[in-house]
Amino acid sequence: MPKFISQEIKNLGAEVHYHEFLPDRKCFHPLKFFTSMTNNMAVKPNGTYTNFGINIAGIIRAPRGDGKEAIVLVTPYNSQGDQSNELLSLALGFSVFSLLSRATWLAKDIVWLSADSQFGEYAAVSAWLNQYHNPMFLSDPVILDTKMYGTNRNLYEHDDTTEKAELMTFKRAGTMAAALIFKVGETRKYNDRDSVTMYAEASNGQMPNLDLLNVVHYLAVHRQGFHVNIETFSSLLSSSWLKVIAEVFQNVGSVLRKINPDWKLDVNVPDYVEGTANLANSMYNQALGVPTGSHGAFRDYQVDAVSLEFAPAFNLKNENAKFSFLLRGGRLTEGVVRSVNNLLEKFHQSFFLYFLTAPSKFISVGVYMIPFALFLAPLPIVAAALAGDSKTKGKLVDECKTKDIVGDLEIGGESWKWLKSARVLLVIQIWAALVSLLPYYISQIPGAMPTQYAVIWAVLSIVILIILYGMFGSPYHAGVEWRLLKATMITSITIGMGLMSIINFATAQLGALILIPMCLFSRPLKAQLEMNFLPRIILFISNILLTVLGFPPAALLVMKCLSKGLWTVDIGDFWLWMEFLWEWSSATYLYVFLVHLPCWLLCIHVLLHPCLQPESKMKQE
Repeated sequence: MPKFISQEIKNLGAEVHYHEFLPDRKCFHPLKFFTSMTNNMAVKPNGTYTNFGINIAGIIRAPRGDGKEAIVLVTPYNSQGDQSNELLSLALGFSVFSLLSRATWLAKDIVWLSADSQFGEYAAVSAWLNQYHNPMFLSDPVILDTKMYGTNRNLYEHDDTTEKAELMTFKRAGTMAAALIFKVGETRKYNDRDSVTMYAEASNGQMPNLDLLNVVHYLAVHRQGFHVNIETFSSLLSSSWLKVIAEVFQNVGSVLRKINPDWKLDVNVPDYVEGTANLANSMYNQALGVPTGSHGAFRDYQVDAVSLEFAPAFNLKNENAKFSFLLRGGRLTEGVVRSVNNLLEKFHQSFFLYFLTAPSKFISVGVYMIPFALFLAPLPIVAAALAGDSKTKGKLVDECKTKDIVGDLEIGGESWKWLKSARVLLVIQIWAALVSLLPYYISQIPGAMPTQYAVIWAVLSIVILIILYGMFGSPYHAGVEWRLLKATMITSITIGMGLMSIINFATAQLGALILIPMCLFSRPLKAQLEMNFLPRIILFISNILLTVLGFPPAALLVMKCLSKGLWTVDIGDFWLWMEFLWEWSSATYLYVFLVHLPCWLLCIHVLLHPCLQPESKMKQE
């Protein structure tokens, strides 16, 4: 297949080259979050490749360009298989590339990458982009011995040495203006027309410029008649409680519109349910920090890219329908290329931070940053109030105990009590950092199951916490007052959420919905005994519920239970989820262990604080 594709590209008069890459072994490494780890090459001791993939890249030099900019088209396919939908994807890509090779209006170079997806679509595209932007200069010439190519050795059997060297020479075009990844998925016979699904989420909540999505949506719907979809939570589409909420909003909106016809607030129930499911999926994918396709590799180099998955509504053996599909799919791709080709500069006018509620509807950062700011704004005030209240209570207790002592030294000591709570926070942060590094060593255990890994992780985490408390003292024996402990916890949340909002706004947004109520409602259980019965019960239930949902493994299992059923819950799922995050170097992994988990543990310490002397008795004394 690679040899056939390269030959067809050469027949068009375009430049072509092979790009060999090796599978990236997904493994945990602490430095992976902060540095670009080199590819772990699967090489035998004698220096031969055990298995590798081959990308084929064809380049059309723009007749009206200066070679400084390029548009990239990517068609993933599995070189080890011959599925009909992948062959149709290659046919679509080659037909567009063939058309563009004869275009006289091109002002930007065209690069068509046939990405070998036998190790995954992202791995193939990422390896090619890494070589494109970070060229490797070898001291020794490339050895073109056919014995070293393992399963792909027949690729070069009929080529002479000069042709081999030309094919293996990596060729480049200009700076990438945009990229379009397209493939043909499985046939969906229940659809009344062909559809296109757009995937836009990249690493750590990065999104392409919204104008690129708008161009694709407009051309697909209004020019070629495709039905455009985005990824959604299917479980929410059939949710009965969400439909009830939608009906309530629809009725309220109808009443308000009767009062004032200019108020267009009556949203239909199906639109509300679908928009909510799309919004939830968009927020989840961005907060997860893992790209939803190979377009994420382009976004790592600040290149706007989007993935399109065509879903035919016909049998792939139907030649007439296949011809019509290729025609409309090719026109859509050509239209996107023409739009980007006409740009004098990169996309920059529209939004880069947004949540999708529909293929053509979104919520911009100017809207959803308001509730996040309202969440964070009261936290410094609450922390200052708790610290001031703690100082006042401490002075009253000291005056009751030592009325005959002039309290210059006592007041000085009282003002530095916050250092004890800061020490507790430091110990917990050290513990959290150690816990986040444990998987690197636990994963070295051979033959263990995910559940066993998770249990070992939990046991070692508890042991490390006990050891640290034995070395530095627990917060209860250090005489730390719970108000100062809570003030320190809230300060830590404010700093952590502020930093996380810079890295991944979606993660900070979802984390704030769980973490901030949990910490604000936290109050020692013994201190709640002075309250009336009803407020005490409400506060107790709220504390327990928020604390359980605030624990990351429990929150994950509850979400899976609600979406897929109780029988699907497994303790090992948390290990698999964490493994998935660190394999993709997601900043959400760092957030969970360096921000969320320490604040959760501080909240537990506040709830279990002994409160040796109730407040009312202090005042009476």
